[in-house]
Amino acid sequence: MALPALTAPARLFAQDSETAAAPVEGEPFSFDVLTERMRAASKEPPAEPEQVDDFSADLHYDDYQRIRFQRDRMRWDDEEPSHFQVNAFHPGWLFKEPVHMHEVRNGQAVPMAFSTADFDYGDLGSKVPADYELPGVAGFRLLTQLNRPDKFDELVAFLGASYFRALGRDTAYGLSARGLAVNTGSSDGEEFPRFTDFWLERPAPGVNGVTLYAALRSASVTAAYRFVITPGDTTEMDVTARIFLRSDIDQLGIAPLTSMFLYGEADPGNFDDFRPAVHDSEALVMNIRSGETFFRPLANPARLASSYLWAENPLSFGLVQRDRDFDTYLDAQAHYERRPSLMVEPIGDWGRGTVRLMEIPSDLEVNDNVVAYWIPEAPTQAGGELEFRYRLHWGLTPPGEASSQRARVLRTRVGKGGVAGVEEETDRRKFVIDFQGGLLEELPGDAEVTPNVSMLRGEVAEVVLSRIDETGAWRLVIEASADSGTTAELKAGLTGYGRELTETWLYQWVKE
Repeated sequence: MALPALTAPARLFAQDSETAAAPVEGEPFSFDVLTERMRAASKEPPAEPEQVDDFSADLHYDDYQRIRFQRDRMRWDDEEPSHFQVNAFHPGWLFKEPVHMHEVRNGQAVPMAFSTADFDYGDLGSKVPADYELPGVAGFRLLTQLNRPDKFDELVAFLGASYFRALGRDTAYGLSARGLAVNTGSSDGEEFPRFTDFWLERPAPGVNGVTLYAALRSASVTAAYRFVITPGDTTEMDVTARIFLRSDIDQLGIAPLTSMFLYGEADPGNFDDFRPAVHDSEALVMNIRSGETFFRPLANPARLASSYLWAENPLSFGLVQRDRDFDTYLDAQAHYERRPSLMVEPIGDWGRGTVRLMEIPSDLEVNDNVVAYWIPEAPTQAGGELEFRYRLHWGLTPPGEASSQRARVLRTRVGKGGVAGVEEETDRRKFVIDFQGGLLEELPGDAEVTPNVSMLRGEVAEVVLSRIDETGAWRLVIEASADSGTTAELKAGLTGYGRELTETWLYQWVKE
């Protein structure tokens, strides 16, 4: 989406270079002012990132883990009651590029400074200068009364490059979003833009929402962001991104999502673990305007894998965790059943493009190895200006995470082809998909329901469809074959009585 020219004041802040310090007290601020600042910055050569050069630069992992923000030093926890509180992540360890914080009141921006008095350093305290004003922070948290009226819980955390995470009610942190992805998976190396500055509007008393702004910078791009955040069962974040390209970008990723899939029902792997499944997300979902919902189970592949789903103005896409049964995971610490799903709802005309899903081999659950984002079909060339608006939905069952009209994919199982329990040589693979819900659940086993199965770079050998009377689900069994070294793509769904009865199941089979 092209970004129109704005008529913001030419004078932006007291300093107008890309590495300028915080604006002086009382400097006028608005989203349009920030936009003009980032447009101007895009026409200048990129500056070297700032680096902390005080005691924070020497903090190691163990040191960093000891540091806690002082509870009685929360911002916005003072004489004017607010539904929100703010604290900061300390700089150091992996986070040596300072992030500058500002508060906006009545259109005026003032610095939001943090010092060593805001943090508890544990046994590091003797090595830390007292009341020393930090040159910046690593990021920040927003807290609110999300789950109980008597307790402020974390709602949103911004930390590292342009990464951020949010929670809906009764969820636990899982997948992340990012401001922008630049040349992800490129042989020349990915570029990681950073949110270098934030401006937070202090909500008026009684207001259940907060607005914040961010400046994003990297070698190839600058951007101005606005986030309007409303907590709830599903927490919503309305995002506006105004993007300015310094350089040609081979692949610009809009609304990127990052998650973890180690193993699960569709890809159990070879993990010697008591837990049946370990993942923050189990599938990619995309909804298009025809009413079709695509469901693509995630995998932990043997080698880097990518899938591409083309669309024009999609209704939504995202990474979901549908299975909410503790027994699916059996993890009493991580509680994967509480990890939020995250759906991206485009607002306005996004035009044509592709949702790319990238899956990276991993052997540790601490590694985020799944990435999904929108790639606009329009070229992304130096001097270009783009605007994208979208709404992020974080929660247990956010809108669009499953079809509201058709039977959804309940589970996927994959195994050796042939008859179970019989010794026979076969190179076939068996795919078992259970669909449940919608009109399909009301149909008897002899109803005229037709499986529609197709495969690229392989051959479908057998298809069997049956109803599971005990649950009302319908089971589709596919046996397929492919040549070694092939990446095959399977697609399946059920139709009947002149309509689509199910979501569309997609699967990428890498035949070793």
